[in-house]
Amino acid sequence: MGKLTTHVLDTAQGRPAAGVAITLYRNLGERYALLKTTQTNADGRCDLPLLEGAAFSSGRYRLVFGAGAYFAAQGLALPDPPFVDEVVIDFGVADGTAPYHVPLLVTPWSYSTCRGS
Repeated sequence: MGKLTTHVLDTAQGRPAAGVAITLYRNLGERYALLKTTQTNADGRCDLPLLEGAAFSSGRYRLVFGAGAYFAAQGLALPDPPFVDEVVIDFGVADGTAPYHVPLLVTPWSYSTCRGS
């Protein structure tokens, strides 16, 4: 069964990033449709898949992570505006019956992602 999952790791502090706001959109050509808003749990993951089953299909999606707000809540000294604020990841799903995992590794100064397992 196809599903979309994510998790966030705070690589600056070496731990899962708890409480990061996540917004998921689907690309509809001229615009993006809001599908879901959630946040990470204590393990830096969402309690449930972002999408699964019939709700998850091939197409283009966008994940927006509230990294700047997360780091500000950690009490870190950040510039104003922060260098890394909202992290936007646009990605394509070729096979909606397969699992897609889109992790975010983030610091106040950098981030990376991949198609995880």
